Amino acid sequence: MPDATQTTRFETGQGFIAALDQSGGSTPKALAHYGIDESQYANEAEMFDLIHAARTRVITSPAFTSERILGAILFEGTLDREIEGHAVAEHLWAIKGIIPFLKIDKGLQAQRDAVQPMREIPDLDALLHRAAERGIFGTKERSVIHAANPAGIEVIVTQQFRIAEHVLAAGLVPILEPEVDIHAADKAEAEEVLKAELLRQLDGLAGDGKVAIKVTIPTVDGFYTDLIAHPRVARVVALSGGYARDEANLRLARSPGLIASFSRALLDRLTAQQSEDEFDRTLDASIESIYRASIT
Repeated sequence: MPDATQTTRFETGQGFIAALDQSGGSTPKALAHYGIDESQYANEAEMFDLIHAARTRVITSPAFTSERILGAILFEGTLDREIEGHAVAEHLWAIKGIIPFLKIDKGLQAQRDAVQPMREIPDLDALLHRAAERGIFGTKERSVIHAANPAGIEVIVTQQFRIAEHVLAAGLVPILEPEVDIHAADKAEAEEVLKAELLRQLDGLAGDGKVAIKVTIPTVDGFYTDLIAHPRVARVVALSGGYARDEANLRLARSPGLIASFSRALLDRLTAQQSEDEFDRTLDASIESIYRASIT
C-alpha cells in the first residue's frame, strides 16, 4: 500500500510535480539547454554523469523545497545514484519532504491511428518491485496522441490502464500520461475523445486503488474538472507540452485544480555556467511562477 502520509500530501497538498526524468533519448537536448554540448562528453556514461550532476544541483538548491514542490519524477537510472550520501529517492523524501516518482516507460512506438503507444516494458513487475524497495511512491508512463482518432485513443488509454493495474498491484500510484500534441490541428476534439475514454475506463477500474493522470494543458479552460473530481483519481497534473513557461503558466492558471508537472518549462534558463547564486535565483523564480499557476 502507498505510504499514507505521502498519499495525503499528494492528493491534497498545494504545489506541483517537478519532472526530472530526462532519459537516454532526451538527455542530449536537456544538456544542450543547460549549456553542455555533445563535445563535452565522450560516451553515454559521461552523458548520464553530467545530467545527474545537473539534477543534483536542482534538487539540492535551497529553492527546491516541499513548500512549493509536492513530488519529483526520476529516470530509472537515477535509482542507483546518490545525492549527499543518500539514494536519490531517499534524499527526496527523507531530506526534502518531496514525494519520489519513477518514469517507467521505455519510449514510444511508431505512430499508427494518429497515436504513439508505449513500447513494451520488459520485466515490468521486477522494475516495480525494485522501485518500491527504493522508496518510490508512484510511476509515470507516457504515450502521445496526434489527432482525434477514437480508435487510436482507445488503444492508448487501454494500454495506460493495463500498465496501471501492474503498478497498483505493486503498491504504487500510477500517473497515466496520454499526452495530446499541442500542435494537433484538432487538439480540442482529441481532448474530448480522450476525456470520455478516460472516464469510461476509470468507471471500470478494478479494486479500490486510485490513479493520477497527466494531461496536456487543455484548450478549453477548466475542461478536466470532472476528471479531477472522479473518486478513482488521486490527482490530475499537466505537462507543459512545448509551451514556453509563461504561456504554460497562464493556461494552467485558467484551469483550477489542475497542477503542473513541468520539465523543460521548469528548467528553462538554468545553465551549467551560472554561479550558485544566479542558478538558485533563476530556479526560485521558475518554481515560484509554476507554483502560483498551480494553486490558482
